[in-house]
Amino acid sequence: MAVEFLCKVCRGHLKVKTSIILTATNLKNRSEKGLVFLDPEIGNYTHTTHPSFQIKEGDEYIFTCPVCNAQLNSMKYLHLVRILMKDEEGKESSIYFSGIGGEKCTYKIRDDRVEMRTGPDAVIYNKYFDVPEEDRKYL
Repeated sequence: MAVEFLCKVCRGHLKVKTSIILTATNLKNRSEKGLVFLDPEIGNYTHTTHPSFQIKEGDEYIFTCPVCNAQLNSMKYLHLVRILMKDEEGKESSIYFSGIGGEKCTYKIRDDRVEMRTGPDAVIYNKYFDVPEEDRKYL
């Protein structure tokens, strides 16, 4: 079984061929919206959009599932987006990435443990994941 990427709400498949497909809406200007094709390799921040819709550096985006239209932005961790990843062994992880254009950070979380953190901007969000378990309820 290949690695699968799923919606956190409907569990619909988000990866088609070589891209994770999401819809994005600019939080500042909601008329700016479109499909975003993300590279599924963790740490690769390559993305593709239609020429009429570009991800602007510094702008925040609301990401939604193209299957069920559920919002994928985390309600728990400000400015992060969450999808699910199921590996070849069927083990599931949460993948968090920044919803701010130009920021490069990704976290892979399994069983409430950070398995991987990557990207030069990950340090901004370490505060969410480097908190002792007993204090997480206050986030």
